[in-house]
Amino acid sequence: MEERHDPLPDNGSIIMNGSSRLAEIQGKTLNDWNGCGGDVAEWKIRANPAAVNSRNPIRDVMDSLPPLVTKNEKREISLAQGDPAAFGHLLPPDGAIEALMNAAESCVFNGYAHSAGLLQSRRVIANYHSINSKISADDVYITVGCSQAIQLCIEALACPGSNILLPRPGFPIYEMFSSYYGLQCRHYDLLPDHDWEIDLEQLESLADSNTVAIIICNPGNPCGSVYSYEHLSQIAELARRLMVPIIADEIYAHMVFGTRKFVPMATFSWKVPILVAGGISKRWLVPGWRLGWIIVHDPRGILAQGRVVEALTRLVQMTIGTSTPVQAVVPDLLLQTSSEFYQQTLLTLKLGAELCFERLKEIRGLHVKVDILQFVELRNDLDFAAALRCEELVTVLPGTAFGLKNWIRIAFVAPLFHLQEAMDRIQNFCQRHVCKKPQY
Repeated sequence: MEERHDPLPDNGSIIMNGSSRLAEIQGKTLNDWNGCGGDVAEWKIRANPAAVNSRNPIRDVMDSLPPLVTKNEKREISLAQGDPAAFGHLLPPDGAIEALMNAAESCVFNGYAHSAGLLQSRRVIANYHSINSKISADDVYITVGCSQAIQLCIEALACPGSNILLPRPGFPIYEMFSSYYGLQCRHYDLLPDHDWEIDLEQLESLADSNTVAIIICNPGNPCGSVYSYEHLSQIAELARRLMVPIIADEIYAHMVFGTRKFVPMATFSWKVPILVAGGISKRWLVPGWRLGWIIVHDPRGILAQGRVVEALTRLVQMTIGTSTPVQAVVPDLLLQTSSEFYQQTLLTLKLGAELCFERLKEIRGLHVKVDILQFVELRNDLDFAAALRCEELVTVLPGTAFGLKNWIRIAFVAPLFHLQEAMDRIQNFCQRHVCKKPQY
């Protein structure tokens, strides 16, 4: 067929009639297009300022780090991302992949699910998480990962002129979503010398009549803290007195080792209404399946009376939910996963944590917190992370990304031999850069 070479139409639209025509269009410069529908500067297109000004501190920090350029045979070791599937040694439960394949092959789940999620999956999530009071499928909303669960909880409460209380250090998306929806972010401190517990006096001082929620992360990210029953009870009692609901980020629920056990925040829902954000990404090792949930623990109906439940219902109706076949696998994950799977996962993580802890204790100038006074050439945690990446090809996240300067976060989900090599390189790096004598 002969190719046509029609001129550009006067209205500025583009009709492509063959590969040579496409090459001609793609080869034009910006000036070539002037007169084909108005000068670019005359177009009245404007981006949403809230979107343009949104910042994910982790992404910003990672983008600011220098590119990897190596002149030796070292391989990159990333201790920056908490992705349990990244290295291939932590696999989902037996039968999970088969269940997903069966759901897809059945063709039963090729259509849209209910806006809140498949009924059978929501029912299982509700039964699995019922604590003091019985919750039903109507109290559960399935989301695109735990991140969207957090986003929708914040959005449902984000009244104009309000503020929200966030942990410092804390997962950066709390502030990112809160700022995007126009909330004033007020940060309460976690105390490193007290197992990263919340500074309750400070928390109380930050709240006022315009505070819409307190976000609690337990087990904690990035600190790895696990709050005791007593501390959680104190938090709930304070929230009750302040009459402020809690958004509980429990994506790491039950992923603890040691003597302290995980206590769900919903244990105290008789004191204060609680929105729990969770999901399958961490405990079941499938972050790429992108399935999370919101669970409304509100036995006294406070959130319903304030129309927050209605807001959540409207919000999930505005979005497309996560993959329906993945939703169909939720009952298998929650009800069929063996206790041995959980135990083996925790043992693997425990060994990684212990290895990092023991090695870091031996490194002068670094105990996860960077003693920056001992590094004359480095000004802060950002410099530390950038230089470490350049020289040793080990990537860590600076604490600045979480709101706490001169700390670093290390994810210990990598295999032990990766962690051992990474610790060797970090130790070599610190030995080269640390002062011979501490600088005070």
